[in-house]
Amino acid sequence: MRRRTEILVLLICLVIVTTSFASTVTYDHRAIVIDGKRRVLISGSIHYPRSTPEMWPDLIQKSKDGGLDVIETYVFWNLHEPVRNQYNFEGRNDLVKFVKLVAEAGLYVHLRIGPYVCAEWNYG
Repeated sequence: MRRRTEILVLLICLVIVTTSFASTVTYDHRAIVIDGKRRVLISGSIHYPRSTPEMWPDLIQKSKDGGLDVIETYVFWNLHEPVRNQYNFEGRNDLVKFVKLVAEAGLYVHLRIGPYVCAEWNYG
């Protein structure tokens, strides 16, 4: 049951974001093709719980100005569900807000969904 709830929450996040910012993504055996154009994507990480929501727009803009196309982040599930069946998506845990800000900046998001987080994070 727990796994179903986790998947449901992540699917809701995905639906919210994809319905707002839809693109056609394919692969032509040579490159990723986004909306009919071949792309080489440059990615970097912003781990949203390691900064405050007030910092996110500036971090995202600096990433874009630095040439990134994709923001990669882990989903730190032990923050979102600190106690079984009690979820927290507020403040620095507001994954939907973070993803929307990245999309509004014209960047893509690469969500690294657990259960393991390899980022110096206990119980990730």
